[in-house]
Amino acid sequence: MKDRRTIRGGWQAAILCCAMLSVPVFAQVSSYGDKQSGENAGDQLPQVLQKVGVAQHLNQQLPLDTEFVDESGKPVKLGDYFGNHPAILALVYYTCPMLCSEEMDGLTSSLEMVKLTPGKDFDVVVISIDPSDTPIQAAKSKALYVKRYGRPETAAGWHFLTGQQPAINAVTNTVGFGYVRVPGPDGKLSQFAHASAIEIVTPDGKLAQYYLGVEYSPKDMLLGLIDASGNKIGSPVANILTYCYHYDPQAHKHSLIIARVVQVGGMITVAGLGGFMFLMFRRDVKLGREHDLTKKENG
Repeated sequence: MKDRRTIRGGWQAAILCCAMLSVPVFAQVSSYGDKQSGENAGDQLPQVLQKVGVAQHLNQQLPLDTEFVDESGKPVKLGDYFGNHPAILALVYYTCPMLCSEEMDGLTSSLEMVKLTPGKDFDVVVISIDPSDTPIQAAKSKALYVKRYGRPETAAGWHFLTGQQPAINAVTNTVGFGYVRVPGPDGKLSQFAHASAIEIVTPDGKLAQYYLGVEYSPKDMLLGLIDASGNKIGSPVANILTYCYHYDPQAHKHSLIIARVVQVGGMITVAGLGGFMFLMFRRDVKLGREHDLTKKENG
């Protein structure tokens, strides 16, 4: 399958107090309650983000026997949402103060322009990475995004799940979704540093395509769902990750990471414009001199 996927959400990441960085995606899920701290040396990721990322495990089989609880409090298995049509998988947590809502907003906005119907042509499966999230919180999130989607009759195609750590680990390990716990404003390990990504999964539960960032092209989403419905596996996409907030262990607060790629890009742009203006100025001066010489010779 040709690589026709677009990666969005770079500039929005800075506005959202997140950071867009191009980094290796080899990631591992940290153990429950794991906390790392350290300085950000140069262009390297802070130690707290070393295990944060998305490793694209295309064609991997999701653990369909893992048990969760849906937004109504009903025990379910992940496999309950597969078998007939593809699904869109999102790994978030329902109390996330920043990135998760932007990811879900981007997904919902994209699906509004996709001429397919949740529950009929595909399912949306949202799994919380926070084992302390509850079905009540999941129900509130579902109500919010179904309302934002504007088609309440599709509610049966949206599934917001919560689960225990072993089930969460089984899914995040398979997907390659690395994250770590970080302190919230109260100093407790109540929040998560994570990247933003959604996945399209085939009807038999295999990872078919990754979309990174917080905005997703409706055209790419449609093509991805169509391909996945035929059990086609896509290609890896460019590894540009949008991170959620960064915890500064020295200042004991969350702070914005200034992405080096944005800084360098700005300097290159300024230098390029300056060079172009200088060359155009020299050309105009040269043409002016040649015009003066021609006039003198003709005179």
